[in-house]
Amino acid sequence: MPAPQRRGTALRQRLAELRGPDVPAQPLDARALAALAANPGCRRRSLLDGAGVDKSALARSLGAPSGFGQSQFAFMRGNAFEAKVKADGGAELLRLTHRLLGGGPEPVPGESAVPDLAAAGPEGRSARTALALREATASGGWTLLDHPMLALDVAGTPAFLEPDAVVVHPDGGWTVVEIKSFPMIDGSADAAKVGAAARQAAVYALALEQVAAHLDPAPGIRHHVLLVCPKDFSNLPTASAIDVRKQLSVTRRQLARLTRVEDIAAGLPEGTTFDVRRPAAELTAAVEAVPATYAPECLSACELAFHCRTRARAEGEVTALGRSIRGELGGLTSIDDVLAAARGAAGDPDDPAVAALRRAAELRAEALTGAGAHSPAGEAAACH
Repeated sequence: MPAPQRRGTALRQRLAELRGPDVPAQPLDARALAALAANPGCRRRSLLDGAGVDKSALARSLGAPSGFGQSQFAFMRGNAFEAKVKADGGAELLRLTHRLLGGGPEPVPGESAVPDLAAAGPEGRSARTALALREATASGGWTLLDHPMLALDVAGTPAFLEPDAVVVHPDGGWTVVEIKSFPMIDGSADAAKVGAAARQAAVYALALEQVAAHLDPAPGIRHHVLLVCPKDFSNLPTASAIDVRKQLSVTRRQLARLTRVEDIAAGLPEGTTFDVRRPAAELTAAVEAVPATYAPECLSACELAFHCRTRARAEGEVTALGRSIRGELGGLTSIDDVLAAARGAAGDPDDPAVAALRRAAELRAEALTGAGAHSPAGEAAACH
């Protein structure tokens, strides 16, 4: 059995070959890791992210560039809102944290610590953040870490992550803070956007756990993160505590899958490469050699979504209609199978999904027949 170090070196060399000669690895960030957790069954994304392939450049080379990303206007609006939330030493942010999550006496404006986290390079910043977290935990007061740098081990390589903020409570607990510019109307926000924010915050919480593991005793990482958004249609901040235990569990499993990208890579044809400088036909063959699990949610999370959607539609995959529909259809995995089952041409009549499809087809036929009978043409036909 080869030594772990030799296996790790061989894997890094293999992944470098997949990227292409002299192509630097695209670093993983929290958004990418959260997207992996949102679609844990996609081997294509696991391999491309594990190899550090620039998926935006790959999508352009495939002729299917995505609109994935944030507009400049939204980016500026988000920055302005975040600055407002963190004004005056984060007084309002700490007040919201105390109101929703407790953790000690009410913070006094001007008395909370906001340490300087500046350092050279991501390694230096992550080390400075770890030291600030240790000092803040020992201080017994409120501390706001503004844009700390966290290092998360991903398949043996550190990924450097930068949450909006981390709050250290007087009781020693740590809380991840996510600041978003989408509104929270009457106390609730868009469920899809909240879910995406929760997955991203879970990645930060996982990185904090790795920092806490080096302290004795290890501080508690709160499994509720603070989501701060504009209230209703104003620019005033409001917040909600989001339980991310489920997202944490999914993210841990997905990161464990990334350590097995060696198995996915081993099944590829000899000479496969995702080097974006190669011809489009060659890149298409390389991408199609890795199974994908497309769902409409990918459009807001993955740069290859347009390419995968086109392929899923061309092959009639039911997943193109959404995961919930795919789950309800059981063993019917293609749209052709679904239509054949609805017509009674295929499928087990005792299968609940098949029975429901046939009943729906009957109701549709009855509705169409009824509509035709009450139209002028239908009444004329009935008279004859």
